[in-house]
Amino acid sequence: MDFDAKWGHRRNVSGYADELEDFDVLLGQLLSVLDSDTLLIITADHGNDPTYKGTDHTRECVPCLMYSPSMKEHGILDDSNSFGAIGSVVLGDFGIDKPNYMIGKFDLNKLV
Repeated sequence: MDFDAKWGHRRNVSGYADELEDFDVLLGQLLSVLDSDTLLIITADHGNDPTYKGTDHTRECVPCLMYSPSMKEHGILDDSNSFGAIGSVVLGDFGIDKPNYMIGKFDLNKLV
């Protein structure tokens, strides 16, 4: 999937929409085979909005969706100021303590 260079930066809204539809089909297939111990994280390295003016990175809010079949609740998490928060989730999911020198903080218990 390429939402960035092929569609977002080119301001190709219909191409972007088609790519989202293709992603949605694949995501549905993936969700149907996840087991309860799996944490799925969908994110990007930056935001991109093909309808916004400009030629490069736009609306730099980075998407981050997290899902596990074992989650009982849903909601919107507080914004973070760092990708380190996602790294913190990954470490926590594997039961690894975050080293003090790493930035980003996230309580994995907010997800379950």
